[in-house]
Formats: sequence, structure tokens, C-alpha cells
Amino acid sequence: MARMFHLGWFTNFCTDEWNGVFSAGGMPWDGKFYVEMAQALDRACFDYILFEDKLAIPDAYGASYEIYLKQALSKVPKHDPVPITTLIGALTQNIGVVATMSTLAYPPFMLARLCSTVDHIAGGRFGWNIVTSAEDGAAQNFGMDKLPPKDLRYEMAHEYLDLVNQLFESWDPDAIVLDRENKIYADHTKVREINFKGKYYKCRGPLNTARSPQGRPTMVQAGGSPAGRDFAAKYADCIISVNKGYAEMKAFRDDIRARAEAHGRNPDDVKVMYLTAPVLGETEQEARAKYERMVNDPEFVERNIASIAAITDIDFKKYSFDEPLPERLLTNGEQGSLDAFQQWGSGKTLRQLVLDGGMVASIELIGTPDQVADKMGEAMEAVGGDGFLIAKPGLAVNRRMIAEVCDGLVPALQRRGLMRTQYTGKTLRENLLAF
Repeated sequence: MARMFHLGWFTNFCTDEWNGVFSAGGMPWDGKFYVEMAQALDRACFDYILFEDKLAIPDAYGASYEIYLKQALSKVPKHDPVPITTLIGALTQNIGVVATMSTLAYPPFMLARLCSTVDHIAGGRFGWNIVTSAEDGAAQNFGMDKLPPKDLRYEMAHEYLDLVNQLFESWDPDAIVLDRENKIYADHTKVREINFKGKYYKCRGPLNTARSPQGRPTMVQAGGSPAGRDFAAKYADCIISVNKGYAEMKAFRDDIRARAEAHGRNPDDVKVMYLTAPVLGETEQEARAKYERMVNDPEFVERNIASIAAITDIDFKKYSFDEPLPERLLTNGEQGSLDAFQQWGSGKTLRQLVLDGGMVASIELIGTPDQVADKMGEAMEAVGGDGFLIAKPGLAVNRRMIAEVCDGLVPALQRRGLMRTQYTGKTLRENLLAF
């Protein structure tokens, strides 16, 4: 029997494919491009659209902004994801909207208040993609000299989550009574100070916003390192994975489920979704030709390596593209993402690592919608679930790809019983827990 799975889309409030044949012009700054994209995904019954974010213009590649600004790489320019998710939430019916917000950038009270506000506007469909930020440039934009070490960042993040979750619970679900006869809007005995005093944060509380439809936002996280996995398993409703191949995908999911259970959670409540980048065509030959055109672009490899440098805070410009890395690289940034890319011990050159899928391909998906749907179903059977998070094969999205997925791939998945044909829940969390 077919195993139904979830589908999300990973994107950024940044330039669309501004210089391509099917370009929309590279100026989506009023948000309409992404609103229309989300409305298409809403019709296609996606679980959510997730907007990634970074808090600095990268300069990791060659210690320069040049390639990033010249080619709009690593999503520069990039606008704040929270306003666009708020706009989308107000102009869609069912799809979840997830914004990336860093514990580095937001005081806990501000973040909890913002999440509750947007969740109301979105009717219970808001999600928070939890990050701690992984670039010294981001830290310097917030008055620090450099990032704290990874272990300390996670220690602080655990305390941060403890605090914001107490803030989310500072209003009881029935605190607003609307008792007209006795002229009582809210029962003050059901709204409490939290008086949180931790090692890194303190906050009196309570929130001064009404309790949100979900109680707390749906929480998304991408944890690759052991500390990251444990953090994600403790807090997240949905976890993003970049593991490659069925064996690694299954091992990651099994590990997350075991960690979630150790934290007293039902592992079925934690959904693992794998990043992938389908290349679709009316025939397999057409899809393969499209892929070959993309990867044979003379600038394709360097663009992708520069983007990976920005994510990992590693200057790959000093390494030969046509030789294996001389050593396993370590970073104070996203070590899990770096390990997924470098595949240390594989003997692959930097060029091969990019051509093998770079940062966004747990499995290769190239072919017709029917072929890709079959491969996705096969993967979920082998891994055990729970779904895929689609990203653009290149570095920016265009309307053609949105149509190929929504009007080609999704119907193929639905015909196989692999994807919902209608939403059953009202909130993002309800839809993620539907199966």
C-alpha cells in the first residue's frame, strides 16, 4: 500500500531567477512573486513553504562580497522572512508558512510575541524555523566580535527554547472568556508571569499577546551534528535532513526518532523531511538535457561552491576544484551541512561534490513527473517517511519550475496515493500530524 508523505518548499525572500530564460525579472521586493508561488503550492496541498534567512552578506569565498553581490548568490539581496510569511498567511487558505528566525537576533520575548502575532494572522498556520546563526559576520552585525562556540550556542538555545515555550504557555487556552454579562474580556487568573531566570536569559512575562491558535508555532529545525540532532529531537515538529542515499536517510530518521523518544516524545509526532531538487521534463531525455545544460554552465560549479562557502563559513576558493579536499574540514558554523557536502573519505573532487548534488539532494530526482513520483515513493518506503522539502536545483526559483511541480509532479504523486488531495486540518501542526 502506498505510503502518503508530506511536501514542503524551501526558498528565500530574495531574487527570483533574475537572469534566466524564464526569469521574472529579479525584483520581487513587493512580495507578489512569493504570494503567487505560495498560492500555487496551496492549491497543490503542500504542507508548508519555508523561508530561509541569513543575517549578513557573506564574504567567505575569497574574503570578498564580489561573487555574492555580482550574481545574487546565497540569496543576496535578501529581505526579512517574517513580513512575507505574514502576507502569505493572510492571502492563502491552508498552506503553512514558516519563517527562519535566529536566537542570536531576537530577544526571547520579542520572538515569542512575534510568533503569536503571525500565527493569529495566518489562522494557526505559522511555523518557526529555529536557527542559532552560523556566521561570524552575523554575530558582528549584532555587536559581537564572533560567534560563540557551537556547544555554547546549543546550550544557550536550549535555555532560549525553555523560556519562549514558557511564554507561549503564559496564557491558558481559555483565558479569553468574552463574558459580556459580567464585562470580563479575559480571566486574569489564567494569565501568569513566568519569572524566568536562567544562565543566559531572564524574563518576567507574561506575553501581552493573546494565546495563538496553535498555542506555540510549529517548530522546524535542521540539526545534523549530534548536538543539533538532540536539540531538534527535543523541540521540533519537523526536521530538515540533507542526508544522501536511502541508508543515510533511514539512519538519520531512526536516530531522530530514538532521541525524541528519549526526551519523552512520541516519535510519530516528529516529521523528518529530506531536501531534494527535482529536475522535470516531459520525457526523461528532456529532463536529462535540462540538467546537463545547468551543470555544464561554466559558472555553475563556482557559484555553488561559493554558496556552500557562505553556509559553512569555509573559504573553498583556496582549494582546487579538480582535487579532493586535503583534509576533513571543521567549522564553527554549520558542521552538519559541511559534512553532508564534503563527504570526507569519498575521494571526490570539489567539482564532483557539486555535480553530485551539492547541498540539496538527498536523492537524485531527474525525469518525467511519473518517474520522479515513483522514485519519491520508493524512497519513502525504504526510509520509512516522512516527506520531502523541495528546493531549486540552481540557486533561484522561477515560475516554470513552480508550475512543473504543482501541475506535473503533484498530480502524479496524488494519482499514486502518495500525497493528499485536500487538507484535513486547520493548523500547520494538524496537517503535519494527519499521517
